[in-house]
Parts: sequence; C-alpha cells; structure tokens
Amino acid sequence: MSLHSLMFGWEYPPLHLGGLGVACQGLVQGLLRNGVKVTLVLPHGNKSAEREVTVLSTDDFSASTMTVPSMLQPYDTHASYDIRVSNICREECDIYGGDIAGAIENYTAASVQVSKNITPNVVHCHDWMTYGAGARASQYHRVPLVAHIHATELDRTNFKPNEWIYGFEKRGFQAADRIIAVSKYTKNMLTEHYGIPADKISVVHNGASEHLTSFGKKNTISLHGRKHAPMVLFLGRLVLQKGPKQFLDMARIIHQKNPDVQFCVAGDGDMLSEMITYAIQQGLSECVLFTGKVESREVSELYRRASCFVMPSLSEPFGLVALEAAAHGTPVVISKQSGVREVLDHAFTVDFWDTEKMADCVMTILREKPLAMQLRSESSRAITHLTWQHQAEVVRSIYQQLITT
Repeated sequence: MSLHSLMFGWEYPPLHLGGLGVACQGLVQGLLRNGVKVTLVLPHGNKSAEREVTVLSTDDFSASTMTVPSMLQPYDTHASYDIRVSNICREECDIYGGDIAGAIENYTAASVQVSKNITPNVVHCHDWMTYGAGARASQYHRVPLVAHIHATELDRTNFKPNEWIYGFEKRGFQAADRIIAVSKYTKNMLTEHYGIPADKISVVHNGASEHLTSFGKKNTISLHGRKHAPMVLFLGRLVLQKGPKQFLDMARIIHQKNPDVQFCVAGDGDMLSEMITYAIQQGLSECVLFTGKVESREVSELYRRASCFVMPSLSEPFGLVALEAAAHGTPVVISKQSGVREVLDHAFTVDFWDTEKMADCVMTILREKPLAMQLRSESSRAITHLTWQHQAEVVRSIYQQLITT
C-alpha cells in the first residue's frame, strides 16, 4: 500500500532550537527511505527541507497570517511568549491578538487550509503546538491521527505546569488515534500524569543521525585554559529542564578536588545570564566557558574535544545530545530522569539532584583512562543499530496498522 503522511512540525534544520527539529528531520528522511511520501507543514517558509519532502509553509495561505507562526516556538510557555510579543511592533500584535492561544489557532487554521488539496493516509503531528492542526486535518481528510510526543509540559516546567498548556496537551493526547512516545519514560509520564491508556502508546526511540559520524577538522571554538586539560561538556538550552545549575554545582565539587579540569557550557537560553552570574558566585569564572549558541560543525568539535559529557536534565523525555555524544565516542554521564538511558547501556546514570555522585562519576572517568577508553568504544558501538531508517520502519508499521484497522 502506498503511504502518504501529512506531517505538522514546528522546526526543521538548520532552522531549529533543539532536539525536536533534529528528530523531525531524521524521521522524515527515514520515512522517505522506507517509501513513505511526506508532506511537511511548517510555520514558516523553510528553504532547508530536502527536495523529496513537500513543504507547505503556512506563509503560503495568507499574507495576513504570514508571520503568525513565527511568534511561537516549540519550547514556548506563556511567560516566554509574552516577553517576545512585547518586543514586536504594535501593528503585528494587533494582527495576532497578542496571546498564545490565538496565535496557535491562527496557525491551525492556516495549516489545515494549505493542506486541503492533498490526499494523505495518515496525519502525524509533533508536540503540543501542532495538536490542534493535526486533529482538524485528521477530521477533514478522515484519516487516523498520530501524535508524536517529544516532551510534555511537565518535563518543561519540572512538574509545575501551566494549566492551560497542560489541558491543551491532554486534549491532544486524547484526540489521537495513536501516540508515539520517544521513550518508556515518556510513556509512563503519559499514563501516570495524563491518564492515557498504555495500549494507545507506542514507544519509538529517537535515532542517531548520520551526520553525527562526520567530523570537521577546523577548530572554530576557542576554549580557554590549558590546551590539554580535561574538559567536561554541557550542551543544551539553558533552561530549568536541562539542569544547568546542577552542572555548575557538580563543577564546583570537581574544581575543589581538581582545579585543572575545565568546563564548557554550550548553548543559549533564558537562564544564560543567571548561570554566568552563578558561576562567578561559585568561584568558577576561571574554569567555566559559556559559548552561547553553537553551530552544528562546532557541536562535533565540542564532543570530540570533551573528556566527558554530562546531561543532568531534571526530566528528559529522550536526550538526543547524549546519543550524539556517544556517537562521537565521548564518555557520557546522564540523569536517571531521562529516556535515552534506555538505549545507552554503558553510560553512567545518576539522579539529577545528586551532584556529589555526578561529580564522582565524572572524576572516575577522568582518572581511569582504561575505563574511559572502554566507555568510548562501547557507547559508540551500542548505538550502531539505532538508525533513523530502522526507527522509521517502526513508524511505518504503525501507520499501516492504523490504516487497516
């Protein structure tokens, strides 16, 4: 049977903020290789998408909604949205209504309108901002709806959710014919905190992207400190969920025991200024580098340079950065509150709040060279089977089951 997936996404490389866009790209490429036609609806004219993907930008619908979707990002909360709205000209706010619910509704209407002339077998939506568009398109085309969960409001807020977003998410989960969770960790989150039946949820782990094994040679990041000193890496958005404060608390413990160790905090986010101040207060200004936002080629360099990668997330549905680090052969320490631990058997795992144990794990890796070499070899080898083509085969089978039942 010929399969055609109408997919609603919020970002696609190189225009992306986090793992959502990378995962969306990997899945789309995998589906294409498995013979599935994909029509990807994005909130802006994304020129980067592969030619095999039919991209319908909501910009194409109407000039009046041309930039409505660009005001929303996959990691928005009401607070962050309100801050960005206040920085946009008055005329635009008059058009959009100045509220996140209205902007989502505008995106939903535009998305469904631009997709009316295609004939999909299934509708597939990624994360909460696309649930309305997915549900409406599913009803219009009379085809099954798949909701792909990359994160929940509980993950993003450390279990202190915005009730409006939580309710919006829950209704989206309930409306879906099938839910794809990126980990068993997320599946448990959906059953325990959203009341979703377990038999409605399929677990499909994220895959390791092919570009992860393609390393550049030119070093474009200048790391301060001794050139050959061990370096411990944090990579991610600087937001509460990702645990940057826990990383710095761990860094303080290690620094007191081994002042030679350097630390790199790579990424941007709402907590950047706060974390720089915190590092200074903790006496870490000479051993911690904050890079700000990094480009893809720089990410590979950081993984290769790092003696150890630490992902101290408070709640991480998957954790693609840990998978990327492992693909580069970098020893990994990850929080137990993450989905990626389900596929990284050879990573050190620790509760995100236990920064003493986190520091012990890192120091063990730095001290025990044979162990570090073993971790480098085993971690990269363990994920060789975890390709997007294979994971997309699983998604394709989910499509077929929905269509034939």
